[in-house]
Amino acid sequence: MRRRILQSTLLVVAITALVLGGPLAITTWRLVEDLHRADLLSRLEQVAARLDTADAAIDRESIELAVPTGGRLVLQRAGQPDQVIGAEVGDDPVSESLPFAPGDVLVMQEPLRSMRTEQIQVTLVVLLLVVLSVGTGAVVATVTARRLAEPLRGVADRAARLGAGDFRAVPGRHGIPELDRVSDVLDTSAVALADLLQRERALVGDVSHQLRSRLTALQLRLDELAAHPDPTARSEALAALEQAERLAEVLDELLEAARVARAAGAEPRDLRETLGAVAEEWRPNLKAKGRSLKVRVPEGLLARVTPTRIREAIGALLDNAIQHGSGTVTLSARAAETSLVVEVADAGAGVPEELVPHVFDRGVSVGSSTGIGLALARALVEADGGRLELSRARPPIFTIFLPAARADDVVAAAAPRRSSTPR
Repeated sequence: MRRRILQSTLLVVAITALVLGGPLAITTWRLVEDLHRADLLSRLEQVAARLDTADAAIDRESIELAVPTGGRLVLQRAGQPDQVIGAEVGDDPVSESLPFAPGDVLVMQEPLRSMRTEQIQVTLVVLLLVVLSVGTGAVVATVTARRLAEPLRGVADRAARLGAGDFRAVPGRHGIPELDRVSDVLDTSAVALADLLQRERALVGDVSHQLRSRLTALQLRLDELAAHPDPTARSEALAALEQAERLAEVLDELLEAARVARAAGAEPRDLRETLGAVAEEWRPNLKAKGRSLKVRVPEGLLARVTPTRIREAIGALLDNAIQHGSGTVTLSARAAETSLVVEVADAGAGVPEELVPHVFDRGVSVGSSTGIGLALARALVEADGGRLELSRARPPIFTIFLPAARADDVVAAAAPRRSSTPR
């Protein structure tokens, strides 16, 4: 986009320079010649005013000041030899004549090279101004292309992050009404998608819980019927119990397939690198509040996560610490028995006791915030097969349990990098 804008603007500038610069240079060339000839005529008129129309000798002292430097004046009178004042002007001089009496003519001449030198100088100045104009146009085109391309690139990146699951709103705007409108729409869409994702998670959880409860109750009843003394009733009960068990297996498979589909973009990620990048992004916001951020992440912790989701989830927790916490914020990670643990803690007053059971519910907030951040963070973590909990209310510690990358995942992720390495 930037290249196209720059090329289009430069093309317009170049065409304008050609259309105006060429004729301007030609006009300047001719204008210098016209000025030289007009100067010669003016000098001739001055000489004619001082000459006596009688047959008297030329008063050289009174008129030789009117002769241009390197030029000459020729007085042609009928029946008399020409009288010359000045030096030789060479072949093809610039010449102008003026009759001043019957049969008498004054001729003023100057070397052609003098006029040509001035023509070249003035034309070069004009061409230099044209080139300067083109350069100025190129600078303006570059600045304009950058000013338009960077916001467009930012909007495109925002849309790409939105599609990858990064629903965080971007408060900054570009100062271009049309692009700012697109950014507003993307932020609105991000909120709507986050809400949709949370509702989807809640619906799947509710449906699976209800189905499992009903299936469990059904299996218990069928177990009782399987002990009936009537062989026919017992046989039918066992067949129905087998179908219920198969239905439970199908439900487990469907839920697992849904979980795998949600985590399709998950890949082995080094938590030290990932959390370090998130910390660098949020450290200026904490510094603006007079607070600091400590990161404690050992090397070698590989989690199977979607990069945009984990960044968004951690960002939501850090934003919550900025809005409602105080003191130093600590971002740490460690390995547990079956998973990797990421903790976000601060020294604030924490979560009130009555809000602890509902802290991850949408719309629940201690202050004046929207109450979306923590709910969204939990939905994003769960989408990758993890879990987000409030492990301590005061001072608050939010804990994320992430699935550790398996050995085959690490090998599969490293294989493309090895194959792409030049030999």
